[in-house]
Amino acid sequence: MSRDKIASMSDAIADITAGSSVALGLALEHAIPFAAGHELIRQGISDLTLIGPISDVLFDQLIGAGLVEHIRAAWIGNVSTGTGHCFRRAVESDNLTVENHSNFSIALALKAAGMGVPYLPTRSLLGSDILKENNQFIETEDPFEGESVVLIPAIAPDWAIVHVQRADPYGDAHFWGNTGITHPAIEAADCVILTTEEIVEPSVIKSDPSRTSITRDQVTAVVEVPHGAHPSPVAGYYNRDNQYFLDYYKWTESHSAYEEWVTEWVYDVDSRAEYYEKVDADLSLSVDCPAAEVNYGQ
Repeated sequence: MSRDKIASMSDAIADITAGSSVALGLALEHAIPFAAGHELIRQGISDLTLIGPISDVLFDQLIGAGLVEHIRAAWIGNVSTGTGHCFRRAVESDNLTVENHSNFSIALALKAAGMGVPYLPTRSLLGSDILKENNQFIETEDPFEGESVVLIPAIAPDWAIVHVQRADPYGDAHFWGNTGITHPAIEAADCVILTTEEIVEPSVIKSDPSRTSITRDQVTAVVEVPHGAHPSPVAGYYNRDNQYFLDYYKWTESHSAYEEWVTEWVYDVDSRAEYYEKVDADLSLSVDCPAAEVNYGQ
């Protein structure tokens, strides 16, 4: 019998222990679970390994808080400005180790873990500096065709944190728009925290089965958190808050400036609703572009 998996954000994040590997920011610039990341900061869960593709500023925020020991990712920074100040400071002071990937290699690594195989091959890294820099990759000869291939070892995160548009209490969810490598990460992870704009009745999820790309058997906890991905966009709910990313670049130019930012925007904020009131987001973030209706019959 299915059980209700609804949890508060604090309880869901509290299950993540120090030293865990956590995959997040998996849909590229879309639906980044900022609310969950801020709760990680509040709880001070340290010695984390972060796993992801092109990370936006959530990784930078967690690094600035001193919670990250290791990175396995394709890029860390601020998509709007380039530099992730906290990331750069940590690397230059030798406080962070980085396993360099391409977007495709991190996707293959997660896919391999989800499939239960030790590695997957690719030719995409041949001749690249990434192959030279990452000693986890093995260049070898394809036994069938004799050409060179690169073996990408599996990555199985302890946790994946994913933000979606809507979910039911049991963990069945609708997720649309750019999903990036969300689904391979869910398949690879031992546990999944699902944060959602809204919790709906199971009948709502069942009414659109083609959109139910995440199912209850994969999910550990469901957390309702409206605007939980701000300042990133969520398709059908709100657009990207471009000004916020530009402001964050200035807010974190020094470590002392980051400390002021994290105090104001994370430690001194009691709820996501209070956070969003502080943002004073422009009405242009609202979405009004409905898709054509789909009729599934009786």
